[in-house]
Amino acid sequence: MNFEEQILFEDNHIIIINKKSGQIVQGDKTGDVPLVDEVKNYLKNKYNKPGNVFAGLVHRLDRPTSGIVIFAKTSKALSRLTQMLKKREIKKTYWAVIKKKNLPESQRLVHYLKKNEKNNKTIAYNHPFQNAKEAILTYHIIKKSDHYQLLEINLETGRHHQIRAQLSAIECPIKGDLKYGFERSNADGSIHLLARKIEFIHPVKKIKIFLEAPVPQNDNLWKSFQK
Repeated sequence: MNFEEQILFEDNHIIIINKKSGQIVQGDKTGDVPLVDEVKNYLKNKYNKPGNVFAGLVHRLDRPTSGIVIFAKTSKALSRLTQMLKKREIKKTYWAVIKKKNLPESQRLVHYLKKNEKNNKTIAYNHPFQNAKEAILTYHIIKKSDHYQLLEINLETGRHHQIRAQLSAIECPIKGDLKYGFERSNADGSIHLLARKIEFIHPVKKIKIFLEAPVPQNDNLWKSFQK
């Protein structure tokens, strides 16, 4: 997949990308080229822009996660989208694959999350805890196979590794997520977590935007769940 094939939406104000698992959104100690730089390079080349190109990151996705990431092409759009995110006016829906368990068909999970900076991992507590932040999500099971089931997840809060930590806390870690308790990693280093849908009002044009990311096409389990 070349970069242009990852673009789900673009206009004068925003560009929305389908991130591949393994891509980093922002630069880190690995030195790998981050998605924000790929967006800037694309804009610079497509529009023959001189000097530095603006691409404002609205929200993040973990490296092993795939799916929708929004970038702003202007500072005005970035400011408005950031405020919309804080007010929970951007609805994000995720898909996650877990091992088949006897779970309620749907459930609202409330935990208190605390990030450990040393190992970049979040611990979920069932009760309020010192410096822990409340985290809330709702899931429902939308498909089942012989060994796995597919959850559709809506977030009420946005915390570091929230979905991964909360599912781990109910003993349902995401497939491939070794860090949060799944028994083995995926061969490509991904985890089966996809930022599947996004819905919001365009910050400038005031029209409704609804986008859906395709499942990773190099993964037969994902493809079987999309059918």
